[in-house]
Amino acid sequence: MADRILFVCHANLCRSPMAEFLAAQLMAKLPVEVASAGTDAVDGRPMHPYAAEVAAETGRDPAGFRSRALTAAHLADATLVLTSTRRQRSACVSRLPAALHRTFTLRQFGRLAGAAGAPDGADVGALRAAVRAAALARGLLQPATPDEDDLLDPIGGRPADFRRCAQEIERSLAPVAALIEAAG
Repeated sequence: MADRILFVCHANLCRSPMAEFLAAQLMAKLPVEVASAGTDAVDGRPMHPYAAEVAAETGRDPAGFRSRALTAAHLADATLVLTSTRRQRSACVSRLPAALHRTFTLRQFGRLAGAAGAPDGADVGALRAAVRAAALARGLLQPATPDEDDLLDPIGGRPADFRRCAQEIERSLAPVAALIEAAG
C-alpha cells in the first residue's frame, strides 16, 4: 500500500481539490500519493471553475476531476489526513476513530511540520516518519485559535479569493514537503 495524503473539505469542490493538485505538484518527487474527498460531497461533480483555474496552473488537467464523498475506507487508506477545518477533522475522526493520531487540519500540520525535529524514516517510510515527527512537535507549539487552524472557504468569492486560499494551502504544504523529504 502506497503512502497517501488525503485532503478533506466540505464538498470536495474547492479547497481539498486545490490542495490535492498543489500537493501533487509540490511533492511530485516524493514517495507519496495524494487524493481528496469531502465530508458532505456529492459524488461526481466537477471542480469549481475558479478552483480549476488554480489547479490547471500546476500542469495537471483538472477537467477529469470529480468530487467524492468521504468514506471510512478513504480514511483507512490514508497515511495522513489533512482537513480544511477543525469541524472536518472532527468529522473524519468520528467516521474512523482509528485515524485520530494521523488527522490534522492542513494549517495545523504545516505549523507542526515546521517545528518538527529531523524525522527518521528508515523503519517506517518517509511519510509515516514525517507524521510521527510532526505529532511529537505538538508540545513545542502554543495552542492555536480556530482562525489559525481553519482554511477559509472561498466558495461564493471571486477568483482572487481562490488564489488567496491556494496561497495559504501552499504556505502550509511547503514545510510538510520539506519534512517528508528530510525523512526520505
